Amino acid sequence: MSTTTPRSANHEPANHQDRALARHRVTSSLSMTAKIIVLLIALFLTLGPVVWTLVTALTPTDAAGHRTLSLAAFRDVFSKVDVIRLFWNSTLVTGLCAIGQMLTAALAGYAFARLRFRGANLLFGIILATMMIPMQVTIVPVFMLIRGMHLADTLLALILPAIPTAFGTFLMRQYFMGIPDTLAEAAEVDGASPWTIFRSIYLPLATPGMAIVGILAFNSIWNDFFRPLIMTISEENFTLPLGLVSLQGQLGTGSMSTILAGVVLSMIPALIVFIIGQRPLREGLTAGAVK
Repeated sequence: MSTTTPRSANHEPANHQDRALARHRVTSSLSMTAKIIVLLIALFLTLGPVVWTLVTALTPTDAAGHRTLSLAAFRDVFSKVDVIRLFWNSTLVTGLCAIGQMLTAALAGYAFARLRFRGANLLFGIILATMMIPMQVTIVPVFMLIRGMHLADTLLALILPAIPTAFGTFLMRQYFMGIPDTLAEAAEVDGASPWTIFRSIYLPLATPGMAIVGILAFNSIWNDFFRPLIMTISEENFTLPLGLVSLQGQLGTGSMSTILAGVVLSMIPALIVFIIGQRPLREGLTAGAVK
């Protein structure tokens, strides 16, 4: 006579929990693998061109057609173009434009955020609408205006039109709106004027937002090629991106290593500015996320 051992009541739930835990581990492992693959692809797409540029610039082709590690391409850049003048022009134009955008964006952003005047919303909407207009559409009237002011083929032709910034105004307006009203109210009780409130209270608190405007302006204007191409004719007024074009040679016969060596030199200032401004940039981007 056979006997049947009764199944434990906790046996099936335990097996079910084990299978669920195993499936969770497999899913988590697949998810982590997918994330790693995506990050590796993003890393390759981001750093791949930079690494290729550095390797090509540091390994120029010699007379025998072999690539050797040397700085000959960088010496070739200094011998073919006036790098010092190009760097000075780009630094002057970019620095003044960045400072101008920071100041004008702070003033306009404060006015739209804290001052009450008729037509403020309409004017702010018009300013935002200008962000939808490409530069290529407005370059002709801007050039005619600059020529009428007798500033054509000068560095001022690159500086003055680039100082107003619609995006910077929008960014600073939103930043000022995130600052508590009680600060201004307390200053008004003490008899402070709107200018004093802006200069002594709001402007110091808006330093991270201004840093964002300045860094974005520097990156955009330093790499700008289109406006210097239209506004300047003399080589003494060329900026770095425009001057490096001459490294291509006649009909594009220039050395690829020399061209990329010039590109590497042009990346150094932008990299230095990003490293210096990384902390205020991070603080400005995360401002308001935690109350």
